[in-house]
Amino acid sequence: MTAPDRPPGIPEPSAAGASGRPPGTPEPSAAGTSDRRTGASGPPAAGPSASRGTAWTRLTDRLVAPGATRGEITISLGAAAVGAALASVLALRAPLPWPACVVLALVAFDLFGGAVVNSTRSAKRWYHRPGRTARHHLLFVAAHGQPFLLAWAVPGYGWTTALLVYVSVAAAAVLVTAAPAPLRRPVAFALTALVLVLVTSPADVPDAVAWFAPLLLVKLLLAHLLPEADTGSDAGGRAP
Repeated sequence: MTAPDRPPGIPEPSAAGASGRPPGTPEPSAAGTSDRRTGASGPPAAGPSASRGTAWTRLTDRLVAPGATRGEITISLGAAAVGAALASVLALRAPLPWPACVVLALVAFDLFGGAVVNSTRSAKRWYHRPGRTARHHLLFVAAHGQPFLLAWAVPGYGWTTALLVYVSVAAAAVLVTAAPAPLRRPVAFALTALVLVLVTSPADVPDAVAWFAPLLLVKLLLAHLLPEADTGSDAGGRAP
């Protein structure tokens, strides 16, 4: 059977009209269809990754490293807190003035914690990521002016000792970064052992501050400057 003839002037129905939508109404998008089908509206709900934006995560990203694990954070902050407490006890037993005790507690928090932080996989991935050069590492070392802070705040810790510690650590850092990659690790340990004798020899170092120079060496030469061993960054075949 054929369809009945339409009166003259009546247009053919469009595909849109056949679907029941008025002319000019746009097709629904695939996303909109999916939203109606699932009952969801707007962007998807944030998952566990939303916690990355919390204040605590931003703080640990700065104090430890971006993406640090819970274990790395716990050990690093624990070492920093215990180290600061030990340094405070030594300073109070000396006895040192309270401003010196405060300075030593803050410096100890940085060095005890930093020695652990810089040894973590997360920190090594961050500080030795692609694009980081010897210049970045040496600037990091140069920024550690704590020897002069101690000379200013701690009675008995002389400016000559501060200069000796600062220059010795900086010179050792230059030698470590200049060493061939396969030899960088043994060079760092050799220089740490040698400089350790040099910076702990001055007689004007108070007993309450005797921990300072060794920890500075560990944090900078051994922990910060050395990339992670199994990344291949410091291994390039046979040593010369």
